[in-house]
Order: sequence, then C-alpha cells, then structure tokens
Amino acid sequence: MEDSLLAALQKAKHYCAHQERCHAEVREKLYSFSLHKNEVEQLLTLLIEEDFLNEERFAIAYAGGKFRIKHWGKEKIKYSLKQKRVSDYCIRKALAAINNSDYNKTFNTQADKKLQTLRSEKNIFIKKKKMKDYLQQKGFEIKLINDYLKAL
Repeated sequence: MEDSLLAALQKAKHYCAHQERCHAEVREKLYSFSLHKNEVEQLLTLLIEEDFLNEERFAIAYAGGKFRIKHWGKEKIKYSLKQKRVSDYCIRKALAAINNSDYNKTFNTQADKKLQTLRSEKNIFIKKKKMKDYLQQKGFEIKLINDYLKAL
C-alpha cells in the first residue's frame, strides 16, 4: 500500500475511533482526502474488517443517544438514520434496543411537560392540536399520541 493510502487509513482509523460513524460519513471523509472510488472502497473494507466501522453498532449508539439525550421518538430516529443511509436491518436493531418502559416513560414525561405549558389554553381542540404537533415533531408514533390524547 502506498504512503498516501496508509496516511488516509490512519486518519480514517482515528476518525472512526473518536466516535461511532456510519458508512456514509466515513465514505465522505475518505473522499475528502481526494481518493479514487476503488481506494475509498478498499479502505472502507479494511476499516470494517478491523472493526473500526460497524454500522449496526453505530445505529444502536446513535438511536440510544438521540433517545436518552434529545428525547426523540422512534419515528424521528428512524428518519434520521435513513438520512444517514443506514440499512433497514440496522435501523430495526437500533429501535429494538430502546427499552420499551423507558420509551413510554420518556413519552409521558414529554407529553406532561408540554401539557403544563398549555395550561392557559382554554379550547380543548387547540390544546390537543398543539400537543399532537409537538409530540409528532419529537418523533413519537401517531398511535401513542392518539392514545394519550384520548385519555385527556
């Protein structure tokens, strides 16, 4: 392997070791080193073989982080992973890794918090509409939202 390729591989290893990355992010980074397609694919293969790059591990870490830190719902996480061109299989694994009781607890916490901000709203239809819009924007499923709103 030539020097420029070895240097690119070292940079890519460092890039991947810093935090979990998806294949698309690493591919973009490798292209930023002005490498050719076959060189990029060769380096990606090496990174996968040496376990610097693992899309399933990335998806699970990404989904867990967005859920725990930003309180995103599964729909928003799924959409975001699709934007990063993560495979459907890895997306399903990542969403399955989110604990259901924690998920429901987070949903209820977010919904209750939003409800507190809408205390002064007298019209129940406007209140429900604002609740639904907020929870959808956070990425929670329509069924979960509708069940919560029926209980109001």
